[in-house]
Amino acid sequence: MAKIIGITYDLKTDWQASEGDPIDAAAELDGHKTVEALKAAFESAGHQVILIGGARQLIERSIKNDLKVDLVFNISEGFKGRNRESQVPAILDLLNIPFCGADALTLGVTLDKVVAKKCFMADKIPTARYFKATPEDNLQELNTIGFPLFVKTLHEGTSKGITQNSRVQNFQQLKEQVDRINRHYHQPALVEEFIKGTEFTVGVIGNHPPEAMPVVQYAIAGKTSLGNEFYSYRHVAEKLVEHICPAPIDEKLAARLQKLAVRAYRSVDCRDFGRVDFRVDEKGNPYVLEINPLPNLSPDDVFVLFGKVKNMTYNQIINKILDEALQRLGLAQEEVYKK
Repeated sequence: MAKIIGITYDLKTDWQASEGDPIDAAAELDGHKTVEALKAAFESAGHQVILIGGARQLIERSIKNDLKVDLVFNISEGFKGRNRESQVPAILDLLNIPFCGADALTLGVTLDKVVAKKCFMADKIPTARYFKATPEDNLQELNTIGFPLFVKTLHEGTSKGITQNSRVQNFQQLKEQVDRINRHYHQPALVEEFIKGTEFTVGVIGNHPPEAMPVVQYAIAGKTSLGNEFYSYRHVAEKLVEHICPAPIDEKLAARLQKLAVRAYRSVDCRDFGRVDFRVDEKGNPYVLEINPLPNLSPDDVFVLFGKVKNMTYNQIINKILDEALQRLGLAQEEVYKK
């Protein structure tokens, strides 16, 4: 049965820069292309689509009693703060409007990478050793891990804050990178043991049960065995990272990554869809780097790459996600993604 689907989102063009913002401040926000692709996908399944915008637009429309939708498909990232991704879902909960994707609690937990890592550790999911560093902390006392270490933002995505200097090999480099994150991104730094090896990501779709998609491997300059290399915001911005799906790895490792992806997804109560990023060391041991309940859904982004392996078009993938939400909410009359 056709539905009226609202889409909540925040666009790069809506970003209002402030003096001193880093170059990647708006990296996580979506482009018009992604929103239009989602709209076209839903319309291809017979749904009517209303473009809403972000939290402010959602509030304005609710005041005007102008939210006549059956369900909201949320990809809103918010603009600032570690609670930014939780804003739209919290408002939708308040207004009693059903929506697709993770709720406010899960989005808050996963955006703060330390909180997410604590969930993983409680559920015995392997993740890199770490410590959190603020300007007031004594780094020499905190670092019981040793070197090399990897320094990144605590609550950002899309490789924001990651440069070729993020891998540090001594105390002076550590101090400089922590200070850079603290000053330029106005948040604590997450400092992790650096995992030398290879990097992968696994999409997960569904709820009862969640299903891991085929594994995607990252390559830089054609190299899949990254060793000490890693991709930074520059690689993302300049599209220098290659995504290979299915990953050219043995079935045992692929199955292990998929199983861990579902465990991580369940650990933080993801719903409908999400993506889990991994680093695998030289001995073949996988570590969950982070989980993203709001992965980029652009037609040319990594999340939808598995479509070719599973013989699914972009429109089918997007409508499968929507159908999972409709079924979870008791709103489904048919499997719309099969249309």
